[in-house]
Amino acid sequence: MIAHLRGSVLEKHPNLVIVETGGVGYEVHIPVSTFTRLPDLGGEAKLRIHMHVREDAMLLYGFHTPEEKLLFEKLITVSGIGPKVALTALSGIAPAALVQAIRAGDLVQLTRIPGVGKKTAERMVVELRDKLDLIIAGSTAPVSLDKGPLLSELDLDLISALVNLGSQRPAAEIAVRKARAALPDGDFEKLFRKAMELVR
Repeated sequence: MIAHLRGSVLEKHPNLVIVETGGVGYEVHIPVSTFTRLPDLGGEAKLRIHMHVREDAMLLYGFHTPEEKLLFEKLITVSGIGPKVALTALSGIAPAALVQAIRAGDLVQLTRIPGVGKKTAERMVVELRDKLDLIIAGSTAPVSLDKGPLLSELDLDLISALVNLGSQRPAAEIAVRKARAALPDGDFEKLFRKAMELVR
């Protein structure tokens, strides 16, 4: 069972990183909060790993902090939530805010996560509300537009991340432009979370 991975970053995207160690490149699915903390290409990455084994695949999920990994593992115990939705949840809401929303029973906040409907959100609250004590809230930092200036590299990364999580390209582009207008000095993580709110 792979629990930790350290190696050079060969390739990175908002939801995926390839880490080389011992001459082998490992494809690791990651949340946006981990992506923003990765080094440049060639730099050394250290990731806590959750290995998910299916009949047809063996997938690796990587996290910058133990709190992110623990929260991910709690989320996938909830009926109706698989690794993809859990990763989307961690990408769309800062872990501390997600823990707070679950503890408070904030269904409005939880149903903003793509793939999470009211029934799933209710199950998250019922099944996890009293199981998040080990997760340190606050350990991770918070949380006409159809035409506009040319998209920057950051804009394109944001759009790519939204599309990878299921958004349509036109809607993703509009959401990113709105997010940039609302947070002109925002970094990738803050802009992505704002765009996630707007794309719906």
